[in-house]
Amino acid sequence: MNKHKIIGIDLAKRVFQVCVVDTHSSRVQVNKELKRHQVLDFMRRQPACRVFMEACGGSHYWARQLQALGHTVALISPQFVTPFRKGHKTDANDALAIVEAGLRPDMRFVPLKSVEQQDIQSLHRIRERYIHQRTQLINQVHGLLQEYGIISGRGQKALKQRVWLALEDADNELSMLMRDLIAEQMAELDRLNERIQSLDKRVEQMSRAVMPCRQLLAIEGVGPVVATQLYSALGNGDAFKKGRQASAYLGLTPTQHSSGGIAKIKGIGRTGQISLKAALIRGAHSVINTVGDKQDAKSRWLRSLVARVGKNKAAVALANKTVRTAWAVLHSGQSYCREFNDGSALMVS
Repeated sequence: MNKHKIIGIDLAKRVFQVCVVDTHSSRVQVNKELKRHQVLDFMRRQPACRVFMEACGGSHYWARQLQALGHTVALISPQFVTPFRKGHKTDANDALAIVEAGLRPDMRFVPLKSVEQQDIQSLHRIRERYIHQRTQLINQVHGLLQEYGIISGRGQKALKQRVWLALEDADNELSMLMRDLIAEQMAELDRLNERIQSLDKRVEQMSRAVMPCRQLLAIEGVGPVVATQLYSALGNGDAFKKGRQASAYLGLTPTQHSSGGIAKIKGIGRTGQISLKAALIRGAHSVINTVGDKQDAKSRWLRSLVARVGKNKAAVALANKTVRTAWAVLHSGQSYCREFNDGSALMVS
């Protein structure tokens, strides 16, 4: 592999900017525009070298294509490229900034996804969209009924019961038009529920069919949704040197502000992968609620943590620990060991 040649590619839909830099002479050899169909032909003519791209739409596809040509590809989060851009925002400046960012010794790269990982990611994104649509629909029906003096309790079940009672009540202010509209909304809600249930079954099947996901299911607080999302996000774990880096990548480590030797630790914020973080924390809460009087080391640690900082912070800490454990399982390929109360261990395959 040519160690001195670095290529930065600014991706787009149809027009790409390719910047070739020789680090030995510190010269920009090429910085030109290519059409989409010209990119692979150009890269075939280049010796195997390091290629940097921003993590964006289509970046994982291009990474797989360039890896097949023998290049070493790394993806950079766009927020880490912006500080290295000099001058106006042009494609040429962006491509050069990608090269400069990729050469930083402390740069953190985005893990490359396989086709299988992207399939799982797509499945979850479609499922999340339906869940958001269902939530929007429920909130809309709540608001519409409130305008007619009809109030229902929280949750889908309470709303359905209240709606059908309201539709059967001839003495309320609902007109025929409004009754038809609400009935249509309820039918749409049923269709969304059916679609979500169908996708849940696919997630369940995927979690059993993919070996790494099946191994992750043995971890406390990890179900089919979390297992498949973790595998989609972390892959085989090779992109991270240790579990803490994987946890930080997902946004489960506290933010820090240090100055003059004084460090302030804050919350985890809304960084990383929000949907996966939420699922991990929900799973952690379920583990906390069922810890009871178990005497294994993890349960004792969890009870003392809850007593010291409360359930919410303990759930975040447990989610952090879960990600580190998941990284160890994915990185090593070994099964998760669960301790019994008597100190013996169980190998879960």
